Amino acid sequence: MNTAPFAAQTNVGKGVAFLLIATAVFGIQDVLTKILVQDYSAFQIVMIRYWAFALFSFWLVMRQGPIRRAFASSAPFWQIARGILLVLDIWLFTEALKTVPLGDLGAIIMTYPLLVTLFAIPFLGERVGPFRAGAVLAGFAGAMIILRPGFAAVEIGVIYGLLSAATFALYLVFTRKVAAVDSTTTSIFYVGAVGLAMTTAVGLFHWQPMRIEDILAVSGLCVTMCIAHGLVMVSMRYAPASVLQPFNYFSLPWAITLGFVVFGTIIEGFALLGAIVIVCAGLAVMWREQQLARRARLSAAASAQPSTSPPQPGSTPPPAARP
Repeated sequence: MNTAPFAAQTNVGKGVAFLLIATAVFGIQDVLTKILVQDYSAFQIVMIRYWAFALFSFWLVMRQGPIRRAFASSAPFWQIARGILLVLDIWLFTEALKTVPLGDLGAIIMTYPLLVTLFAIPFLGERVGPFRAGAVLAGFAGAMIILRPGFAAVEIGVIYGLLSAATFALYLVFTRKVAAVDSTTTSIFYVGAVGLAMTTAVGLFHWQPMRIEDILAVSGLCVTMCIAHGLVMVSMRYAPASVLQPFNYFSLPWAITLGFVVFGTIIEGFALLGAIVIVCAGLAVMWREQQLARRARLSAAASAQPSTSPPQPGSTPPPAARP
């Protein structure tokens, strides 16, 4: 599936609008998940989510041709690793939802772009200059403001949230790595197939019978997941990923708002201050990456033949979203 056909139909405003709606729908998905994991195992809920996501992803793959074609990968190890990392991320995130308020967890998760910058150094061979290094340090200072080690007890849910951000960042770095050799269709297929096998193998051992109202809630969870991912894809038809990426930070105010409206929780002062620092640092990193990517494209265009200039693998991954 080609995720970059937007050149002939660019409409940044429409792309941003679709992505903002998607972040709101993902927020509703997190609300439903938080409600369900109070009574059911995170493994069971994630397994059901992956059943729906696998059907959705396989449907997308089959629209492009036979599944066996998507199975052929030039980097199967990295594709399988991506699938495993995403499952670990969602398990950890779901466990964190049990105890951590939506707004606080949203602030912690927003450290993932900074972690992507760090992980890209060993795995992608990227060089990080003083500007991005300073922004990353500022972002982690924001995380320390939230955690306040030594002044407040750090609960296990917060640790799960930090680990979730780290595994998600690694997943995005590996996604950049395979994007240079595999099609998007292949990447979607492996995420769906690996996730389906892994979550089912574990989730079946944690199965509990569900009440009717909870079956409706988990059905809503699956529906919102498909709708949100569809909206993300539509947004990318109208605007480049590098333009859309900063708007993912709108998931944080959605999380804070939904946490207050549904659960009556209010993000406390230190967490809000830390979140602001993290968001500002993340936006600074994204801005710098866009500047570097633009310079690289201009340099390549100046030195290469006009008809043979290859597309540069983007340093900015598609708008981030979990199944």
